[in-house]
Amino acid sequence: MRKILLTGTTGYIGKRLLPKLLEENCFVYCCVRDRERFDISPYDAEQIEIIEVDFLKPDTLQTIPENLDAAYYLIHSMTYSREKFEEMEMEAALNFRSALEKTSVEQVIYLSGIVNDEHLSTHLRSRRAVEEVLSDSSFHLTTLRAGIIVGSGSASFEIIRDLVEKLPVMIAPKWLNTRTQPIAIRDVIQFLSGVLMKRFAYDHSYDIGGPEVMTYKEMLGSFAQVRGLNRLIITVPLMTPRLSSYWLYFITSTSYNLATSLVDSMMVDVVCEPNDLHQHLGIETITYKEAIELAFGKIEQQEVPSSWLDAASSDKLDKGVARLIEVPKYGCFTDRRSAPMRDPHQTLEKIWKIGGETGWYFADSLWKLRGFLDKLVGGVGLRRGRRSTEEIKAGDALDFWRVIHADKENGRLLLYAEMKLPGEAWLEFRIEGRDLIQTATFRPLGVSGRLYWFSLFPFHGIIFQGMLKKLAE
Repeated sequence: MRKILLTGTTGYIGKRLLPKLLEENCFVYCCVRDRERFDISPYDAEQIEIIEVDFLKPDTLQTIPENLDAAYYLIHSMTYSREKFEEMEMEAALNFRSALEKTSVEQVIYLSGIVNDEHLSTHLRSRRAVEEVLSDSSFHLTTLRAGIIVGSGSASFEIIRDLVEKLPVMIAPKWLNTRTQPIAIRDVIQFLSGVLMKRFAYDHSYDIGGPEVMTYKEMLGSFAQVRGLNRLIITVPLMTPRLSSYWLYFITSTSYNLATSLVDSMMVDVVCEPNDLHQHLGIETITYKEAIELAFGKIEQQEVPSSWLDAASSDKLDKGVARLIEVPKYGCFTDRRSAPMRDPHQTLEKIWKIGGETGWYFADSLWKLRGFLDKLVGGVGLRRGRRSTEEIKAGDALDFWRVIHADKENGRLLLYAEMKLPGEAWLEFRIEGRDLIQTATFRPLGVSGRLYWFSLFPFHGIIFQGMLKKLAE
């Protein structure tokens, strides 16, 4: 049984790659920064070991086992600020290389971006620098370079979906005429697993893409066709990179930091250099439209295994989810309400569907207004939605909340606020007997935090009482 180290386990790619590696009878050491954010229950525990590792903290790397055959490097920092992510990516890569050189690892597989243009964006320049760090090592490096990855829950898919489904007419920046070569997430996973321990791939890099070269405008048009929508797209030369970033930020569910990184990258053609890797591995890539149809099939069947939003947590969670499970009591403002339930089972089902397309059961317009105001000050806003309309797991994004604890059997759901706040906030739903207990807790930061709580206090009485009533009835 091959022993594989998987970094980025809780990320979009990592969550998809893990089942494939287990299917191929690998033993996988899953690197996570916080084990509370990783649900091991769907997997065979005899093939998995969870390791708490932060590659920005060298003292945590002692837990990496020495006996390894291969490792996947899937660590990226695009959600951090432009000034920060290049430095962080280099530091993480150097720490990873140092730690892996102390093991028996034979091959490292790195998923990078296509970098065949002289004028690289900050994001792609950083990816190339990481590749250079990893290649200067005692192990064999295989680099797979991908452009736009299309799949249910992927950043590119969700951003394009937001644009196409919300805007009948788009006044768009000229970079929509930039060429790219999108690839389905299904094919990315096939390539990643396919090159594992393949000696011909040692010390080589390969561009991977689908069968079509398209402009971003053509991608939007094809997406609209699949969805049966008529869309008018007009490109104008007046939109600067900053304006383009705001355009993406306010219309889609992306963060501003990610929007700036994406716009930076979208100004450069991202087209694969020809290679024969797909022939070596027997992979026939699918078209862009097929990838979209496959993605919507997963969404309709409630089978979205990962979302880019789940990995893109705010720095509020950097110290770990575990510290947030016990809601503080001292120095906090609390709004605690209870109501008898007509049908506890039905109430529990309502709680587990809250947010996203379902909404918040009462005063949804006010929730949307709060999300819009959060966007105005650089927050995540309400457009993130949720990965699944039926299922909730610890670590999931849920509108402008993060799921901290989800125990359906015992009837407890705990959310932590990721919107911009002068303090910290929790929202808890708990079923005790035939009563529903709903508690909002706010730990203020200074005078501004106290003013914030008291300014919203009248609205809390309306919103929280209305939501409680709807859930319990």
